[in-house]
Amino acid sequence: MAKLERSQGEGAGNTARTPNLIEQRTSAGYAGDQDVPGLGAVDGTGSGVTGLRTFDSFRNRQFRLYWFAMMGQMGAMNMQMMARVWFAYDLTGSATMLGAMALALALPMLVFSLFGGIIADRSQKRYVLLAGQAASGALALGVAVSISIGSITIVHLLVAGVIQGTIMGLMMPSRQAIIPEIVGEKGLMNAVSLNAAGMNINRLLAPAAAGFLIDGIGIEGVYYAMTGLYVIAVGFIIALRPTRSITVHSESAWDDLKEGARYVRGNTIVLGLLFLTLLTVVLSMPFQFLLPIFTEDILDVGARGLGVLFSLSGIGALVGSLVIASLGNRNRGRLFILSSAVLAVALIGFSISTWYPLSLLIIIPIGLGNAGRMTLSNTLVQTYTDNAHRGRVMSFYMMEFGLMSIATFGISVLSEFIGIQWAIGGAAGILLAITLYYLAFVPGMRRLQ
Repeated sequence: MAKLERSQGEGAGNTARTPNLIEQRTSAGYAGDQDVPGLGAVDGTGSGVTGLRTFDSFRNRQFRLYWFAMMGQMGAMNMQMMARVWFAYDLTGSATMLGAMALALALPMLVFSLFGGIIADRSQKRYVLLAGQAASGALALGVAVSISIGSITIVHLLVAGVIQGTIMGLMMPSRQAIIPEIVGEKGLMNAVSLNAAGMNINRLLAPAAAGFLIDGIGIEGVYYAMTGLYVIAVGFIIALRPTRSITVHSESAWDDLKEGARYVRGNTIVLGLLFLTLLTVVLSMPFQFLLPIFTEDILDVGARGLGVLFSLSGIGALVGSLVIASLGNRNRGRLFILSSAVLAVALIGFSISTWYPLSLLIIIPIGLGNAGRMTLSNTLVQTYTDNAHRGRVMSFYMMEFGLMSIATFGISVLSEFIGIQWAIGGAAGILLAITLYYLAFVPGMRRLQ
């Protein structure tokens, strides 16, 4: 971390080049801002008459198309997140099997996200998103049909997790790296925040919808609904204009990957942000995969109660995203660390609670802290990365999803021995200690803007 502080000037030099690179690209003929005369208020200083910039990026037609496509995709993914873990636990009654489900998703994501970053830097990102969402819709339809005809097994769910992890690994770096191509560097935090707000609206609505569908018509209804949402996402991506993309000139994908790794190692600000982000994910995010254990064994509220908990966490996350969307581009490093600390404290409280109404209250700041952590880390990593390496850097960033699932497997096994409350609460306690250390002793991270 001392190295991070000493080299902040070097990283800032990289950052100083980033706006120019993005602005060259947008001024060369693509910025969606050109569709909306006067959309200059994406510089963090407030917009127009009101001085509030919360929804500035929505004035960009291309971002609106991207956002609605994301809403369809993330709605399906949030329904799947709740339905998959509930169905797996209903079939097996095993906490370890929940961890295995997470692992089936994680390993292909870890492997293929690296190649997804290379694809993002080499290819037109719109086509990557189109292919990924169409493939996800076909997979959801296959699972739905399998449930309807009564042939589904836990093995089928595990295989579906592997396929979904592969699709996400190849697609997600493009989904993140396309944002600055649409809105430019000055609008990046606002756009990322609104993107996160949309994700959190889905976290608010989709899990509860999945829970009611399970209780009303059965688990297959969730997967048919997911298929429809992916079809909607494909439609919006078809309407999105192609963005300009950086072409990587190396003949070898392996050489591209090594060059991207060298870039991350040399940009110590990005390296420090990735390290803290991935550490936070490992220690905090297994909670959402293992929440069915709390609802079934500790709170005794069933599938509907699980859906409500997922949704209430989305309230805090939505509020956090909208607040960050309204802020200027200042003190983002400090806010990032504080968000992780809020997340850790709330997780400790939730792990202690055995009363459902209290757990409902505590899960809101869990969503708030997680939204701040996700939005600010994403924005800072992209801000301090140049255009030529953005896809590959985001592939390292997207490894958080794979590591989250691997950590879930470890925490689920640990919970078999010490209990789920001690496992989740202990990991959150370690995270709190780390965030306090960063606040006290790593000024280079605190001062990032």
